[in-house]
Amino acid sequence: MGHVIAIAQQKGGSGKTTLAVNLAVAFARDGKSVALIDTDPQGSAGRWFMMRLEAMEDPGIEFSTASAWGISYECRKLATSHDIVIIDTPPKADSDLRPALRAADLVLVPVATSHVDLWAVEAVLELAERAGKPAVMVMTRARAGTRLSADVGEKAAEMAADIVHAPMNNRVIYAETLGQGLAALEAPNGPAHAEMQTLMNEISARLSQV
Repeated sequence: MGHVIAIAQQKGGSGKTTLAVNLAVAFARDGKSVALIDTDPQGSAGRWFMMRLEAMEDPGIEFSTASAWGISYECRKLATSHDIVIIDTPPKADSDLRPALRAADLVLVPVATSHVDLWAVEAVLELAERAGKPAVMVMTRARAGTRLSADVGEKAAEMAADIVHAPMNNRVIYAETLGQGLAALEAPNGPAHAEMQTLMNEISARLSQV
């Protein structure tokens, strides 16, 4: 059985879909078979995948959608034939999120460099704890060297949750590639390449421990 990663955050605009699709492509380029599931009614991951189909003959990953009640079945089905299954969840922390958390081996909680994002983390962490699933925060849209980034990082460290060492910095390339059905790793070589490679390696190490 493959590993299942749920990407969850109560607040919208935290970079959930950006993290989901970039991790999916990173794992695929690392030789893993990858499936991406979109459970968010906004369908951002689905729109990204359709653009990807238009841009290339082989998208390199499998895509599926599921409702809250169907996510357990979809995860079991895809995990039997894929190394990695990534779930992009709705921006909420309620009954729609719980089935995805129960199906996951690891929960990633994206936190943009904002106190508001950080305030929204607690509900997701509580749901993950109730489901008995390990959860780890991923700093997205980070601005290295800024006072705000340092402050948010310090506050995050005070919370009862682990933090991935490798952040996704605030780079235009993430938004540009997302709108083209691509990932940052598929753009010309730049800082985001090393960033995503490091993040994927750290997530892989954590999955090996669950």
